[in-house]
Amino acid sequence: MIRILHTADWHLGQSFFGFERTEEHQHFLDWLTVEVKQNSIDVLIVAGDVFDVSNPSAASQRMFYRFVSRVTTENPLLQLVVVAGNHDSAARLEAPLPLLQEMRTEIKGVVPKKEGVLLYDDLIVELKNADGELEALCMAVPFLRQGDYPSVETEGNPYAAGVKEFYKQLLEHALLRKSDKQAVVAIGHLQATGSEIAERDYSERTIIGGLECVSPEVFDERIAYTALGHIHKAQRVSGRENVRYAGSPLPMSFAERNYKHGAMLVTLADGKLQSIERREYTPLVALLSVPVGEAVSPEEVLELLRSLPARSNSNLAPYLEVKVLLTEPEPTFRNQVEEVLQDKHARLARIVSAYRKEQDSDSTEQQMTEGLEAMNPLQIAQSTFERIYQTEMPDDMVALFQEAYQALSVGDNQ
Repeated sequence: MIRILHTADWHLGQSFFGFERTEEHQHFLDWLTVEVKQNSIDVLIVAGDVFDVSNPSAASQRMFYRFVSRVTTENPLLQLVVVAGNHDSAARLEAPLPLLQEMRTEIKGVVPKKEGVLLYDDLIVELKNADGELEALCMAVPFLRQGDYPSVETEGNPYAAGVKEFYKQLLEHALLRKSDKQAVVAIGHLQATGSEIAERDYSERTIIGGLECVSPEVFDERIAYTALGHIHKAQRVSGRENVRYAGSPLPMSFAERNYKHGAMLVTLADGKLQSIERREYTPLVALLSVPVGEAVSPEEVLELLRSLPARSNSNLAPYLEVKVLLTEPEPTFRNQVEEVLQDKHARLARIVSAYRKEQDSDSTEQQMTEGLEAMNPLQIAQSTFERIYQTEMPDDMVALFQEAYQALSVGDNQ
C-alpha cells in the first residue's frame, strides 16, 4: 500500500492587491508538514505553480527549500514529486535538482529530449512505500509548451491533440515497466475540458477561447489516479473520481472567495486505487466582500462597512473588497471608505466601481459596466471595438486575437 498527498498551485511569493502573503504561505506549509506526518504519507505531489512568477524572490525560494528540507528530515522515507506549472520557470525550478535528489525530491520542469527525440522514460518516477517496495510508476508531466509535445496532424485543436499523443506515448512506456501489482499515476498542469472556474476569475491564466483545453479522455482508464494542477478550484473532472484538481491552498482572487482548500489523500494498493480523501485546510486570512452580492449605492456601502467588527489583534484582518454602484465618478469615495475602516477589522484590498447607464433612450433597463480590473484581455478588446465601431468584433478578428494572446502567454515563461 502507498499513500499519496496531492497538492498544487502554491503560488509562493504572490502578493494580494499589494499585501504580501509570506505569513499565509508559511501557515499552509506548516499545516502540510503536519498532514504528511499524521497521515503517514509516502509521496507528496506538487502539480505545478510552486511559485507565482517565473523569477521568484530569494525569500520565496528560501521558503520552498526550507520546506523540502524540513518535511524530508521529519519524514525520512517521504518522496516528493514536483512538476513545473505555467507560472514557474522550468529551468530555474530544476537547477538545484542534484541537491534535492539527496532529499528524495524529484522535479520535472523541462521536457527532456535528445537530438529532437522525446525521452519519455526520464519523466517516469518510481514511487515506493514505507517498506521500500515499488508500488507505482508516476508520469510526472510539467506544463507543456509548444515544442514539448509531438506534432499531430489534426483538423481540431493542435495543442490538445499533441498533449493527448504525449500522454499516450508516455503511458505506453510506463506500462512496459510496471508489473500487475503496480499502479500508474499521472501528473499534469493543464486545463481539462469540463473543469469549473469561477466567472471573472483570471488568476489562473486560462487561455481564452479554450485553445489549451485538454479532454479528460487523455487520461487512460489504466491510470489509477491523475493529479492535476492549474485550476484553483478543487474538483473532479467530468465526474471522474480518479481525475482531480487539488485546488490552490490560498484564494488567488476575490472570485475564489468561496473555494474550498486543502489536499487530496490518495491510497493505492495492489496496483489499484483504494480511496480518495479530501484533507481540508483553512487559510490564515479570509476574504470579505461588501456587499456580498451585487454592488449597491455609496450610502449603502458605507452603512454596511460601519457594521463590520472593530479592529482586533487576535488574528490577521481579512482582505476587503468593496463593490459600489455609481451614476458618475465619486473622487472622495475612497477617502470615505478608508475613514470608516480606521477602527474596523479589515484591510482594504480594492474598490470595484460599477456604473449605471441607460441602454437606449426608449428603454428604462440599466446595465452594469465594470472597471478594467474585472475584465480579461478579450473582453477589453471587444468592448473597445464595440465602442469605436458600434458593432461586435468579427469572429475572424476574435480568433486572431486569441492566437496572439496564446503566443504571448506561452512566451511569458519561456
